[in-house]
Amino acid sequence: MGQYKICVYAISKNEEKFVDRWMDSVGEADLVIVVDTGSTDRTVEKLRERGAAVYEEKIVPWRFDEARNRALAHVPDDADICVSIDLDEIHEPGWRKVLESAWSPAYTRARYPYIWNHRSDGAPDQKYEREKIHRRHDFHWIRPVHEILEYTGEGGENEVWIEELVLHHYPDLSKPRSQYLPLLELSVKENPFDDRAMFWLGREYLYYREYESAIETLKRYLKLPTARWGEERSAAMRLIAQSYESLRDGRAATTWLFRAVEECPTVREPYLAFARLAYGEKNWPLVYTMVRSALSITRKSGSYLTEPECWGAEPYDLGAVSAYYLGLYEKAQNLAEKACEMRPADERLKSNLELIRRKVQEQAD
Repeated sequence: MGQYKICVYAISKNEEKFVDRWMDSVGEADLVIVVDTGSTDRTVEKLRERGAAVYEEKIVPWRFDEARNRALAHVPDDADICVSIDLDEIHEPGWRKVLESAWSPAYTRARYPYIWNHRSDGAPDQKYEREKIHRRHDFHWIRPVHEILEYTGEGGENEVWIEELVLHHYPDLSKPRSQYLPLLELSVKENPFDDRAMFWLGREYLYYREYESAIETLKRYLKLPTARWGEERSAAMRLIAQSYESLRDGRAATTWLFRAVEECPTVREPYLAFARLAYGEKNWPLVYTMVRSALSITRKSGSYLTEPECWGAEPYDLGAVSAYYLGLYEKAQNLAEKACEMRPADERLKSNLELIRRKVQEQAD
Protein backbone atom coordinates (compact mmCIF):
# COMPACT_ATOMS: atom_id res chain seq x y z
CA MET A 1 0.00 0.00 0.00
CA GLY A 2 2.92 2.31 0.75
CA GLN A 3 6.63 2.35 1.39
CA TYR A 4 6.17 1.20 5.01
CA LYS A 5 4.03 -1.51 6.58
CA ILE A 6 1.79 0.38 9.00
CA CYS A 7 -0.27 -1.33 11.69
CA VAL A 8 -2.89 0.34 13.87
CA TYR A 9 -3.54 -1.35 17.21
CA ALA A 10 -6.04 -0.59 19.97
CA ILE A 11 -8.05 -1.94 22.90
CA SER A 12 -11.83 -1.79 23.13
CA LYS A 13 -14.78 -2.42 25.40
CA ASN A 14 -18.34 -1.44 24.44
CA GLU A 15 -17.28 1.00 21.72
CA GLU A 16 -19.95 0.04 19.18
CA LYS A 17 -21.00 3.64 18.52
CA PHE A 18 -17.46 4.61 17.52
CA VAL A 19 -16.58 1.67 15.27
CA ASP A 20 -17.64 3.02 11.87
CA ARG A 21 -16.08 6.45 12.36
CA TRP A 22 -12.89 4.89 13.69
CA MET A 23 -12.57 2.30 10.93
CA ASP A 24 -13.15 5.00 8.31
CA SER A 25 -10.13 6.79 9.80
CA VAL A 26 -7.73 3.91 10.39
CA GLY A 27 -8.57 2.18 7.12
CA GLU A 28 -5.50 3.76 5.55
CA ALA A 29 -3.32 1.33 7.53
CA ASP A 30 -2.19 -2.05 6.19
CA LEU A 31 -3.51 -3.86 9.23
CA VAL A 32 -5.87 -2.98 12.10
CA ILE A 33 -5.61 -5.01 15.32
CA VAL A 34 -7.92 -4.70 18.31
CA VAL A 35 -7.90 -6.52 21.63
CA ASP A 36 -11.43 -6.48 23.02
CA THR A 37 -11.53 -6.84 26.79
CA GLY A 38 -15.13 -7.84 27.34
CA SER A 39 -17.65 -5.96 25.21
CA THR A 40 -21.30 -6.81 25.72
CA ASP A 41 -22.54 -4.82 22.71
CA ARG A 42 -21.74 -5.33 19.00
CA THR A 43 -18.24 -3.84 19.12
CA VAL A 44 -16.46 -7.09 18.19
CA GLU A 45 -18.92 -7.99 15.47
CA LYS A 46 -18.85 -4.57 13.85
CA LEU A 47 -15.05 -4.33 13.97
CA ARG A 48 -14.73 -7.70 12.21
CA GLU A 49 -17.33 -6.71 9.64
CA ARG A 50 -15.22 -3.65 8.85
CA GLY A 51 -12.02 -5.68 8.44
CA ALA A 52 -10.27 -5.41 11.79
CA ALA A 53 -8.47 -8.39 13.33
CA VAL A 54 -10.10 -8.71 16.75
CA TYR A 55 -8.78 -10.78 19.67
CA GLU A 56 -11.05 -11.29 22.67
CA GLU A 57 -9.03 -11.45 25.87
CA LYS A 58 -9.73 -11.10 29.59
CA ILE A 59 -7.32 -8.94 31.59
CA VAL A 60 -7.46 -10.03 35.24
CA PRO A 61 -6.65 -8.06 37.29
CA TRP A 62 -7.48 -5.17 35.01
CA ARG A 63 -4.76 -2.72 34.05
CA PHE A 64 -4.47 -0.61 30.92
CA ASP A 65 -0.79 -1.24 30.25
CA GLU A 66 -1.30 -5.01 30.18
CA ALA A 67 -4.22 -4.65 27.76
CA ARG A 68 -2.18 -2.47 25.40
CA ASN A 69 0.80 -4.79 25.60
CA ARG A 70 -1.48 -7.67 24.60
CA ALA A 71 -2.60 -5.70 21.56
CA LEU A 72 0.96 -4.76 20.65
CA ALA A 73 1.99 -8.42 20.91
CA HIS A 74 -0.40 -9.24 18.05
CA VAL A 75 1.33 -6.76 15.70
CA PRO A 76 3.47 -8.71 13.18
CA ASP A 77 7.22 -8.55 13.68
CA ASP A 78 7.72 -7.18 10.18
CA ALA A 79 5.60 -4.09 10.78
CA ASP A 80 7.56 -0.88 10.21
CA ILE A 81 5.32 1.58 12.07
CA CYS A 82 2.87 0.94 14.90
CA VAL A 83 0.05 3.42 15.49
CA SER A 84 -1.74 3.25 18.84
CA ILE A 85 -5.09 5.02 18.59
CA ASP A 86 -8.20 4.60 20.74
CA LEU A 87 -11.64 4.17 19.26
CA ASP A 88 -12.75 7.61 20.40
CA GLU A 89 -9.89 9.19 18.43
CA ILE A 90 -9.47 9.80 14.70
CA HIS A 91 -6.66 11.01 12.47
CA GLU A 92 -7.45 13.49 9.74
CA PRO A 93 -7.86 11.95 6.25
CA GLY A 94 -4.57 11.44 4.42
CA TRP A 95 -2.69 10.78 7.66
CA ARG A 96 -0.82 7.82 6.20
CA LYS A 97 0.77 9.89 3.45
CA VAL A 98 1.76 12.54 5.98
CA LEU A 99 3.30 9.93 8.27
CA GLU A 100 5.21 8.13 5.52
CA SER A 101 6.56 11.40 4.14
CA ALA A 102 8.07 12.32 7.51
CA TRP A 103 9.13 8.87 8.74
CA SER A 104 12.54 7.24 8.45
CA PRO A 105 13.65 3.80 9.68
CA ALA A 106 16.13 5.66 11.89
CA TYR A 107 13.30 7.12 13.96
CA THR A 108 12.04 5.40 17.10
CA ARG A 109 8.88 7.44 17.63
CA ALA A 110 6.73 10.21 16.15
CA ARG A 111 5.19 13.11 18.06
CA TYR A 112 2.21 15.01 16.72
CA PRO A 113 -0.61 17.43 17.71
CA TYR A 114 -3.43 16.00 19.79
CA ILE A 115 -6.75 17.84 20.03
CA TRP A 116 -8.09 16.70 23.40
CA ASN A 117 -11.54 18.29 23.00
CA HIS A 118 -13.53 20.61 20.75
CA ARG A 119 -15.74 23.64 21.24
CA SER A 120 -19.45 23.55 20.46
CA ASP A 121 -18.79 24.84 16.93
CA GLY A 122 -16.37 21.97 16.29
CA ALA A 123 -13.21 24.09 16.50
CA PRO A 124 -10.26 22.64 18.45
CA ASP A 125 -10.07 23.60 22.10
CA GLN A 126 -7.37 21.98 24.25
CA LYS A 127 -4.34 20.94 22.22
CA TYR A 128 -1.52 18.77 23.51
CA GLU A 129 1.28 16.64 22.15
CA ARG A 130 0.98 12.89 21.50
CA GLU A 131 3.72 10.28 21.07
CA LYS A 132 2.01 6.94 20.44
CA ILE A 133 3.36 6.17 16.97
CA HIS A 134 6.51 4.07 17.16
CA ARG A 135 8.60 1.41 15.51
CA ARG A 136 7.67 -2.21 16.12
CA HIS A 137 10.41 -3.26 18.53
CA ASP A 138 11.97 -1.81 21.71
CA PHE A 139 8.71 -0.48 23.15
CA HIS A 140 6.25 -1.59 25.82
CA TRP A 141 3.50 0.02 27.89
CA ILE A 142 3.91 0.80 31.59
CA ARG A 143 1.63 2.08 34.43
CA PRO A 144 -1.71 0.46 35.29
CA VAL A 145 -3.54 3.66 34.27
CA HIS A 146 -2.52 6.84 32.42
CA GLU A 147 -0.24 4.38 30.70
CA ILE A 148 2.71 5.47 28.60
CA LEU A 149 5.02 3.90 26.05
CA GLU A 150 8.48 3.16 27.40
CA TYR A 151 11.48 2.81 25.11
CA THR A 152 13.62 -0.22 25.95
CA GLY A 153 16.20 -0.05 23.17
CA GLU A 154 19.87 0.79 23.41
CA GLY A 155 20.96 4.40 23.42
CA GLY A 156 18.59 7.33 23.29
CA GLU A 157 15.48 7.78 21.21
CA ASN A 158 15.38 9.46 17.82
CA GLU A 159 12.01 11.17 17.53
CA VAL A 160 10.37 13.17 14.76
CA TRP A 161 7.75 15.92 15.17
CA ILE A 162 5.01 15.85 12.51
CA GLU A 163 2.92 19.03 12.68
CA GLU A 164 0.41 17.93 10.00
CA LEU A 165 -0.35 14.58 11.65
CA VAL A 166 -3.28 15.80 13.75
CA LEU A 167 -5.18 13.41 16.01
CA HIS A 168 -8.65 14.38 17.27
CA HIS A 169 -10.20 13.10 20.49
CA TYR A 170 -13.97 12.90 20.98
CA PRO A 171 -14.26 11.65 24.57
CA ASP A 172 -17.00 9.31 25.70
CA LEU A 173 -18.25 11.20 28.75
CA SER A 174 -20.60 8.38 29.68
CA LYS A 175 -17.75 6.13 30.77
CA PRO A 176 -17.10 6.12 34.54
CA ARG A 177 -13.65 6.84 35.98
CA SER A 178 -14.26 4.79 39.13
CA GLN A 179 -11.44 2.39 38.27
CA TYR A 180 -8.87 5.18 38.03
CA LEU A 181 -8.29 5.73 41.76
CA PRO A 182 -7.35 2.15 42.71
CA LEU A 183 -5.20 1.85 39.58
CA LEU A 184 -3.39 5.08 40.40
CA GLU A 185 -2.81 3.86 43.95
CA LEU A 186 -1.38 0.67 42.47
CA SER A 187 0.80 2.68 40.09
CA VAL A 188 2.33 4.68 42.95
CA LYS A 189 2.76 1.54 45.02
CA GLU A 190 4.64 -0.12 42.17
CA ASN A 191 6.86 2.92 41.64
CA PRO A 192 6.78 5.44 44.50
CA PHE A 193 9.37 7.58 42.69
CA ASP A 194 7.21 8.12 39.59
CA ASP A 195 6.47 11.84 39.96
CA ARG A 196 3.81 11.92 37.23
CA ALA A 197 1.83 9.04 38.77
CA MET A 198 2.12 10.68 42.20
CA PHE A 199 0.75 13.96 40.84
CA TRP A 200 -2.16 12.21 39.12
CA LEU A 201 -2.99 10.28 42.30
CA GLY A 202 -3.11 13.47 44.35
CA ARG A 203 -5.36 15.08 41.76
CA GLU A 204 -7.63 12.02 41.75
CA TYR A 205 -8.02 12.20 45.54
CA LEU A 206 -9.21 15.77 45.10
CA TYR A 207 -11.79 14.64 42.52
CA TYR A 208 -13.10 12.22 45.15
CA ARG A 209 -13.09 14.97 47.81
CA GLU A 210 -10.53 13.10 49.87
CA TYR A 211 -8.82 16.38 50.67
CA GLU A 212 -6.39 15.23 53.36
CA SER A 213 -5.15 12.44 51.11
CA ALA A 214 -4.82 14.88 48.23
CA ILE A 215 -2.74 17.27 50.32
CA GLU A 216 -0.49 14.54 51.68
CA THR A 217 0.07 12.94 48.26
CA LEU A 218 0.76 16.20 46.45
CA LYS A 219 3.24 17.25 49.12
CA ARG A 220 5.00 13.93 48.58
CA TYR A 221 5.06 14.69 44.87
CA LEU A 222 6.71 18.07 45.48
CA LYS A 223 9.48 16.41 47.48
CA LEU A 224 10.41 13.95 44.74
CA PRO A 225 13.77 14.82 43.17
CA THR A 226 12.37 14.21 39.69
CA ALA A 227 9.42 16.61 40.16
CA ARG A 228 11.16 19.54 38.47
CA TRP A 229 8.63 20.76 35.89
CA GLY A 230 7.55 24.17 37.16
CA GLU A 231 4.14 24.18 35.50
CA GLU A 232 3.16 20.85 37.03
CA ARG A 233 4.60 21.80 40.42
CA SER A 234 2.51 24.98 40.30
CA ALA A 235 -0.56 22.90 39.44
CA ALA A 236 0.13 20.66 42.46
CA MET A 237 0.30 23.73 44.68
CA ARG A 238 -3.01 24.98 43.30
CA LEU A 239 -4.61 21.62 44.02
CA ILE A 240 -3.25 21.73 47.56
CA ALA A 241 -4.70 25.23 47.94
CA GLN A 242 -8.05 24.03 46.59
CA SER A 243 -8.04 21.17 49.10
CA TYR A 244 -7.29 23.54 51.98
CA GLU A 245 -10.04 25.88 50.81
CA SER A 246 -12.49 22.96 50.80
CA LEU A 247 -11.37 22.22 54.36
CA ARG A 248 -12.13 25.89 55.20
CA ASP A 249 -8.50 26.77 55.87
CA GLY A 250 -8.26 30.01 53.91
CA ARG A 251 -4.89 31.00 55.31
CA ALA A 252 -3.23 27.78 54.12
CA ALA A 253 -4.97 28.10 50.74
CA THR A 254 -3.61 31.63 50.33
CA THR A 255 -0.08 30.53 51.25
CA TRP A 256 -0.09 27.76 48.68
CA LEU A 257 -1.47 30.01 45.96
CA PHE A 258 1.37 32.48 46.55
CA ARG A 259 3.74 29.54 46.12
CA ALA A 260 1.93 28.43 42.95
CA VAL A 261 2.34 31.87 41.38
CA GLU A 262 5.99 32.05 42.33
CA GLU A 263 6.66 28.54 41.03
CA CYS A 264 5.36 29.27 37.52
CA PRO A 265 4.55 32.93 36.86
CA THR A 266 4.34 32.45 33.08
CA VAL A 267 0.95 30.69 32.90
CA ARG A 268 -2.51 32.04 33.69
CA GLU A 269 -3.76 29.19 35.87
CA PRO A 270 -2.30 30.20 39.28
CA TYR A 271 -3.39 33.81 38.84
CA LEU A 272 -6.96 32.83 38.01
CA ALA A 273 -7.06 30.42 40.96
CA PHE A 274 -5.90 33.26 43.24
CA ALA A 275 -8.47 35.63 41.72
CA ARG A 276 -11.23 33.13 42.44
CA LEU A 277 -10.16 32.79 46.07
CA ALA A 278 -9.92 36.56 46.50
CA TYR A 279 -13.32 37.00 44.85
CA GLY A 280 -14.89 34.74 47.47
CA GLU A 281 -13.32 36.95 50.14
CA LYS A 282 -14.37 40.15 48.31
CA ASN A 283 -10.75 41.26 48.24
CA TRP A 284 -11.23 43.41 45.16
CA PRO A 285 -7.69 44.83 44.94
CA LEU A 286 -6.25 41.31 44.97
CA VAL A 287 -8.80 40.06 42.41
CA TYR A 288 -7.95 42.94 40.08
CA THR A 289 -4.21 42.46 40.50
CA MET A 290 -4.38 38.74 39.77
CA VAL A 291 -6.62 39.23 36.74
CA ARG A 292 -4.27 41.83 35.29
CA SER A 293 -1.35 39.46 35.77
CA ALA A 294 -3.26 36.62 34.11
CA LEU A 295 -4.31 38.72 31.12
CA SER A 296 -0.75 39.94 30.60
CA ILE A 297 0.06 36.36 29.52
CA THR A 298 -0.99 36.08 25.89
CA ARG A 299 0.28 32.64 24.87
CA LYS A 300 -0.82 29.22 26.10
CA SER A 301 1.85 26.85 27.32
CA GLY A 302 0.29 24.03 25.27
CA SER A 303 0.68 21.49 28.08
CA TYR A 304 -1.98 19.11 29.37
CA LEU A 305 -2.34 21.39 32.40
CA THR A 306 -3.83 24.26 30.38
CA GLU A 307 -7.30 25.13 31.72
CA PRO A 308 -9.73 26.41 29.05
CA GLU A 309 -11.43 28.67 31.62
CA CYS A 310 -8.26 30.75 31.81
CA TRP A 311 -8.67 31.65 28.14
CA GLY A 312 -12.40 32.25 28.22
CA ALA A 313 -14.67 34.90 29.71
CA GLU A 314 -13.96 34.23 33.39
CA PRO A 315 -10.82 36.37 33.84
CA TYR A 316 -12.56 39.33 32.17
CA ASP A 317 -15.69 38.77 34.27
CA LEU A 318 -13.75 38.72 37.54
CA GLY A 319 -11.72 41.71 36.42
CA ALA A 320 -14.84 43.70 35.53
CA VAL A 321 -16.48 43.05 38.89
CA SER A 322 -13.36 43.91 40.87
CA ALA A 323 -12.69 47.06 38.82
CA TYR A 324 -16.30 48.16 39.38
CA TYR A 325 -16.00 47.85 43.16
CA LEU A 326 -12.68 49.73 43.02
CA GLY A 327 -14.36 52.58 41.17
CA LEU A 328 -12.46 51.92 37.94
CA TYR A 329 -15.59 52.08 35.84
CA GLU A 330 -14.08 52.54 32.38
CA LYS A 331 -11.69 49.65 32.93
CA ALA A 332 -14.61 47.62 34.26
CA GLN A 333 -16.57 48.41 31.09
CA ASN A 334 -13.74 47.31 28.82
CA LEU A 335 -13.38 44.03 30.71
CA ALA A 336 -17.14 43.43 30.83
CA GLU A 337 -17.45 44.03 27.10
CA LYS A 338 -14.76 41.48 26.45
CA ALA A 339 -16.49 38.93 28.72
CA CYS A 340 -19.76 39.45 26.81
CA GLU A 341 -17.99 38.99 23.48
CA MET A 342 -16.77 35.60 24.67
CA ARG A 343 -20.10 34.53 26.23
CA PRO A 344 -22.76 36.51 24.32
CA ALA A 345 -25.68 34.44 25.65
CA ASP A 346 -24.83 34.95 29.33
CA GLU A 347 -27.58 37.15 30.79
CA ARG A 348 -25.65 37.87 33.98
CA LEU A 349 -22.69 39.22 32.04
CA LYS A 350 -24.98 41.39 29.93
CA SER A 351 -26.71 42.71 33.03
CA ASN A 352 -23.37 43.53 34.63
CA LEU A 353 -22.27 45.35 31.51
CA GLU A 354 -25.41 47.51 31.48
CA LEU A 355 -24.89 48.40 35.15
CA ILE A 356 -21.28 49.37 34.48
CA ARG A 357 -22.21 51.42 31.44
CA ARG A 358 -24.71 53.41 33.51
CA LYS A 359 -21.97 54.16 36.03
CA VAL A 360 -19.65 55.32 33.25
CA GLN A 361 -22.40 57.55 31.89
CA GLU A 362 -23.11 58.99 35.35
CA GLN A 363 -19.44 59.91 35.67
CA ALA A 364 -19.46 61.52 32.23
CA ASP A 365 -22.57 63.55 33.11
